[in-house]
Amino acid sequence: MNGELFAYAMPRGSGKTSLCEAAAEWALNYGHRAFVAIIGSTEDHAAGMLDSIKTEFETNDLLLEDFPEVVFPIAKLDRINNRARGQTFRGKPTHITWKDREIRLPAIPGSRAARGIIRVAGITGAVRGMKAKLPGGETIRPSLVLIDDPQTDDSARSPKQVADRERVLKGAILGLAGPNVRIAGLATVTVVSPDDLAERLLDRKRHPAWQGQRMKLVYQWPGAVELWEQYAELRRKGQRDGTGTGAADDFYRKNRDAMDAGAVVAWPERKHDDELSAIQHAWNIRIDRGEGAFAAEYQNEPIPEVDVEVFDMTSVQIAEKTNGKKRGVIPLGCTRLTMFTDCQGEALYWMVCAWEENFSGHVIDYGCFPDQRRMYFTLREITKKLSDVTNAKSAEGRLMEGLRLLHTELFAREWKREDGSVMSIERAIVDAGYLPDAVYQFCHESGLHGIVMPSRGYGVKASQTPFSMYSKKPGDMVGHYWRVPTTAKKRIIRCVEMDVNYWKSFVHSRLAVPRGDAGCLSLFGDKPEWHRMLADQLTAESRVTNTAKGRTVDEWKERPGKPDNHFFDCITGCAVAASMLGARLAGAEGFRGVKRKRVSFAELQAMKRGTE
Repeated sequence: MNGELFAYAMPRGSGKTSLCEAAAEWALNYGHRAFVAIIGSTEDHAAGMLDSIKTEFETNDLLLEDFPEVVFPIAKLDRINNRARGQTFRGKPTHITWKDREIRLPAIPGSRAARGIIRVAGITGAVRGMKAKLPGGETIRPSLVLIDDPQTDDSARSPKQVADRERVLKGAILGLAGPNVRIAGLATVTVVSPDDLAERLLDRKRHPAWQGQRMKLVYQWPGAVELWEQYAELRRKGQRDGTGTGAADDFYRKNRDAMDAGAVVAWPERKHDDELSAIQHAWNIRIDRGEGAFAAEYQNEPIPEVDVEVFDMTSVQIAEKTNGKKRGVIPLGCTRLTMFTDCQGEALYWMVCAWEENFSGHVIDYGCFPDQRRMYFTLREITKKLSDVTNAKSAEGRLMEGLRLLHTELFAREWKREDGSVMSIERAIVDAGYLPDAVYQFCHESGLHGIVMPSRGYGVKASQTPFSMYSKKPGDMVGHYWRVPTTAKKRIIRCVEMDVNYWKSFVHSRLAVPRGDAGCLSLFGDKPEWHRMLADQLTAESRVTNTAKGRTVDEWKERPGKPDNHFFDCITGCAVAASMLGARLAGAEGFRGVKRKRVSFAELQAMKRGTE
């Protein structure tokens, strides 16, 4: 009514597009606005909204009762668009237009909607200069613009496309009305990525004129987290077993008072017929579709995949970094084979990588032990656990037995290069962050001293002393952002310490290198869908660049929701192991590979016997 702007984000399925369409119909029928422009992410998208409005005019009997001067001439077309050209009222043309990309409402004497026009366009299409000529010769321009989801998933993750669309919105779109007219604007948006076009419009500091509002499905989650976790497991189990969700529903019915306590939802009536409450409905969506989809589509608070200002690699792009090699096959040119194991309470995540001397790397195999026999799962969803495949009763015993079974299997495997030559794993690192005593004991008892080593990761910040400035003691091994100090007290084996902030940035930099270039990191196979879980875990953290004491450092943080990042740790550890074996990135300042004599496995065994 006043020529103001309003942007709003609502949970998926809340009807924000329908509300916007109804606003356009209301403005036209009452004559508040004569020319409505509908702008979508594409022209076809905008045309879909127009088609919905046309259907409303054609089929809504309540509209016919309230606005017969508008709807009756439309009904007389009988959905035959060609009839519009010859339609008359009392011998005079109604000037009605009924097309796929534009409609003009009938010019019936006394009708407040006689000048009504709707036209559609895509935000990157022919927006500028939109105008129409009325039967009397008057030229009018849009005075109401409806902007519905003006970005695609791809454009939302591209800073350049976000900036381009924001520029079109502020310039061409808001200038449609021409001089001396204040254009009214309604924007319905979904936040896809941090700082995307939607989030910019909703930011009242950046765009105060848009008066942005961000709605959520759930404004406060209930406090009984453990009960809801039990509910989630019962629901997943029923879905896996094919028995349905009855057990989970019964559990909620019995514990509803406790499970609902503290919950605040936007729409208490929003639920399916087989659900008892809106909070149960919200939890079901969160469980079935995952944290990422729920945060973006229903809370309008997306979990960032990766800092797009630092990296231009999304999880989709990482999954597409395949090299066409068969799983487990070592590409020609590789001279090093490394392994890393990330230890969790009931599972071991592992990875084997092959490396060239110039630090070109290839992920040749990875997985979870015990094998889950699924392409995608989270740690919370594992169905086969260490306690299922070991006889140990204690957590330490399960971990040691699991590590023994995993390493026995992978070290016994014949790793062949493309030319048929056989290679062995030269360095296998085990994360000692979980139950370190058990990890140290396993590495000591493995019989593979010098090959299997425990590790500890340290996120060295800009304000902290870097590894390169540590005082080197006699017996210390010092490499590029890693070191192996002399054996600590009460430890029976040496441990490799690594600056994970540096090495995680290093890995992402290798992933960004085009295939075929020196220093590129690629994945086996030729099907990106094989690596979706791996790629999601490699983007489970984002980095912030900080400067202190004259040093600029990337500091890596887990994303909100703490998604799985175990394979990120694995690939980082494999890169450190390659550096320990002498791999060197050309041009890397201060990069010191460790030159070491190649020693056969038999020689290693002889050395071990000599120390016993």
